[in-house]
Amino acid sequence: MPEDRRPRPTLYSQIDVSHNAYGAQANFHPGPAAEIVGLLRELLAAQDRQNELLEELVNQVGANQRQRANELGQWKQANPGLARACRTAAEALGRVQTEYLLSLTREINENCEALCDGEFMLNEFVDRFGPRLAHLNGLLQVLSQLSSTPNPTTPSGST
Repeated sequence: MPEDRRPRPTLYSQIDVSHNAYGAQANFHPGPAAEIVGLLRELLAAQDRQNELLEELVNQVGANQRQRANELGQWKQANPGLARACRTAAEALGRVQTEYLLSLTREINENCEALCDGEFMLNEFVDRFGPRLAHLNGLLQVLSQLSSTPNPTTPSGST
């Protein structure tokens, strides 16, 4: 029969009756403070891991943005005339957008009560102005990104 070399639990436990018996027992049975310290350590370890993951995420997103900015810069260098034309078009379209927003706000101010009271009027207003405004904003964004000078509304380095 093979011999089992694992230590076997003893049937009887030893009791320390020396003057330091209370201190030894306190170490044997952790109190609520020790449990709280353990939980805080676990929380700290989890927070450290979460910080590491966030750093990786920021690095990944930053790398993608840097690559995109680099590619956009290369496109602008390869197409300087088109980039200048995009800038001119963006400025002109910005003026068109300003006029459009003026007519939109005028319409809102003149028909505020009807828009508030009637769902039909509100739906008509949104159908009339919403899609055009969304498309206009999208066009302006594209033209601004492709323009030869950075868009003043975006932070430097992100164009």
